Amino acid sequence: MHQGRTVFSQLMDYIPRHVFRRCVNRYGGNHRVRSFTCWNQYLTMAFAQLTSRESLRDIEACLRAMHRRLYHMGIRGCVARNTLAVANEKRDWRIYADFAQVLIHEARRIYADDPFGLDLKQTVYALDSTTIDLCLRLFPWARFRRAKGAIKLHTLLDLCGQIPTFVWITHGKVADVNVLDILVPEPGSIYVMDRGYIDFERLYHLTQSHAIFVTRAKNKMVFHRLHSAPVDRSTGLICDQTILLTGPLTKKKYPDKLRRVRYRDTEQDKSWVFLTNDFTLPALTVAELYRNRWQIELFFKWIKQHLRIKAFYGTSLNAVKTQIWIAISVYVLVAIVQKHLAIERDLYTIMQILSVCLFEQLPLAQVLTESGITIPEGQTRNQLDFFDL
Repeated sequence: MHQGRTVFSQLMDYIPRHVFRRCVNRYGGNHRVRSFTCWNQYLTMAFAQLTSRESLRDIEACLRAMHRRLYHMGIRGCVARNTLAVANEKRDWRIYADFAQVLIHEARRIYADDPFGLDLKQTVYALDSTTIDLCLRLFPWARFRRAKGAIKLHTLLDLCGQIPTFVWITHGKVADVNVLDILVPEPGSIYVMDRGYIDFERLYHLTQSHAIFVTRAKNKMVFHRLHSAPVDRSTGLICDQTILLTGPLTKKKYPDKLRRVRYRDTEQDKSWVFLTNDFTLPALTVAELYRNRWQIELFFKWIKQHLRIKAFYGTSLNAVKTQIWIAISVYVLVAIVQKHLAIERDLYTIMQILSVCLFEQLPLAQVLTESGITIPEGQTRNQLDFFDL
């Protein structure tokens, strides 16, 4: 209930506290902690994410300015930047990673029936990574190039609700395809990837796990055509073939049949060749699946613009992972609240409203539905060009 509580406090009510405590206890997060608990750390970092604070000093200054309302936000006592820095440095990042997975599970449940553009019974995932540049002098563990540091967020995105179901954080040198070694395939699910993930041995593992993949073919792929199915060329389809790989290495790594679909976009005067291990989907659906892969590109663009994952409050690997996982949990939490309150605004607008209303003592639903805030012109969520790379 509202009863004069702040918007931030009402938002945090959607967090299952008992589950959070279990995650903390699993890694001993509050061992020998006197006052600034893991819960206070999470609330402080969530506040920083929602209000886009620039630094630890910025967080400290804002919270001290509103010290009379901290109790109503659930934060006990004033937060010193050194205290927060030590917490981010020392407390196990897996606390917040495990907790984010709990929120992800809940978000996937409530978004399971949401359409994403294609009427399919299977769960459809988009797999990709994004690189975040870092200063090598400040982050020496994140070596990427000779004089440049970076980390990668390897992400598996559930296209229903755009919920990140799997995130693997590595330094920038790790190749994208390596994520297939630790990913546990779901039988019957569809994984849409770009051609950076083509490794036929790893793709054959997906086939053996009864998972479906859709990817782009490389230009110099050597194969033998076994069969060609008829296609309607007026839709842009050029061919729908059943093939076998004939390269000296590829035929050993992937000894089974593959499906090759060629599509041409007349507007851009470009053609694309797709590979899949599914022979039941319509050929045009295969092309549309790859087109929907762009949702993960838009997701990366969104979180980089509206969450604090490009500038970090600490320089250690633990601090960076802590900040990223808390950012992901905040994103998923807002998505859960959007669904529970049936808010018709998109996540961008909701985040903008929350960033200026966290200390208001108004009902959360009223703040998110009656606000006059609109998306500025030029910042709408535009769909990228069809298959444009």
